[in-house]
Amino acid sequence: MDPSIQPHREPNYALYQKEIFELSQKGSHPDFSTRPDKLEELAKETLSKGGWLYASCNAGIGWTDRANREAFYRWRIIPRMLVDTTARDTTTELFGHKINAPIAFAPVGVNKIYHPLGELNAAKVAKELNIPYCLSTAGSQPIEDVAKANGDGPRFFQLYCPHDEELEDSLLQRAWDSGFDVCMMTLDTWQLAWRHEDIANSNYAFYRGIGAEIGLTDPVFRKRIKEAGLDPENQDDMPKIGEKWIDNVWHGKAHTWEKIPKLVQKWKKISNGRPFLLKGIQHPDDAKKAIELGCDGIVVSNHAGRQVDGAVGSLEVLPEVTVGDKCTIIFDSGIRTGADVYKALALGAKAVLVGRLYVYGMGIAGEAGVRHVMKSLLADFDILMNCAGVNKISDINKSHLRYLEGIGGLSGTL
Repeated sequence: MDPSIQPHREPNYALYQKEIFELSQKGSHPDFSTRPDKLEELAKETLSKGGWLYASCNAGIGWTDRANREAFYRWRIIPRMLVDTTARDTTTELFGHKINAPIAFAPVGVNKIYHPLGELNAAKVAKELNIPYCLSTAGSQPIEDVAKANGDGPRFFQLYCPHDEELEDSLLQRAWDSGFDVCMMTLDTWQLAWRHEDIANSNYAFYRGIGAEIGLTDPVFRKRIKEAGLDPENQDDMPKIGEKWIDNVWHGKAHTWEKIPKLVQKWKKISNGRPFLLKGIQHPDDAKKAIELGCDGIVVSNHAGRQVDGAVGSLEVLPEVTVGDKCTIIFDSGIRTGADVYKALALGAKAVLVGRLYVYGMGIAGEAGVRHVMKSLLADFDILMNCAGVNKISDINKSHLRYLEGIGGLSGTL
């Protein structure tokens, strides 16, 4: 893997493998494995109990999480030989941004339960790697601070849409003013699912006054706090403020398709026509409806198995919801390895979102943990392209896969 025998190319994530081998000779090798099951084990040992439960819990008994992984298991890569992949290219374009790989940071809420700096860790690493960072409305750092940490990196804003339209307007305007130029509305979480261990341990950070930073820095929400007789300077009021914020976000009151055209139009006006996506699409009819109503793309996602137990795996439905060139497809739910990224791209995704992996890394080692996990995933993907005989992202297609019918399920947790 000597770079001197390779044509110069940027980025060359495969060299992270060599870097790690060399670091081991100096005694500064990263001290944790990014193999998914090992990473999960270490995160369980390292994170606070609340942090671990929130990161790992699934809806019900976890069948949808399992379905996500089993869907990847059933699709197999067919490598091609004697392809000159020496100067392969992992870069692609996403919503006008040239990014270094078709991988983005998924929106994950309340990152402060994993590390004191929370979202700032991931936003900074995303900029370094030149891959998109997506901030959750349920994030635990102000929109403006996350933007500063991300610098000139590509960044998207994930909207949990409140029913308070003045607050909705404020959040969208703040996101745009802070350089978040793609809006991604999540549809599957009007309310948190029944997650047994979170419930058993009363593990809801917002009700303990943690995770309301986006609300506390919003002029409209601060007005709502004042109207409710609550004072953010009074620590005794913080649990009620956290409760009020998250009950605006995960409010239990569904929106309908009638909401979408108006919201798309609003975002387009604020952002001068930048993309609007719907996240949580699993059915082809919903994908078609999203495009008919003016959305620029969809995120095929089941919220990583955290919202509907016993649901279909995201990868199972990905080929069915690829609805033509007018719609950009992002894939979410179950990505653990470079091979997973490859399979999702082959089945029609333009890029994938990664969530639990970087959260585990953050809980283990903060910013350095996020960097190690994400660079490892990028190296895994880059090396896989080399070994599988693929030169560039646009070459990855369904002909490189085979689906195996009637095979047994997974026996482990990968």
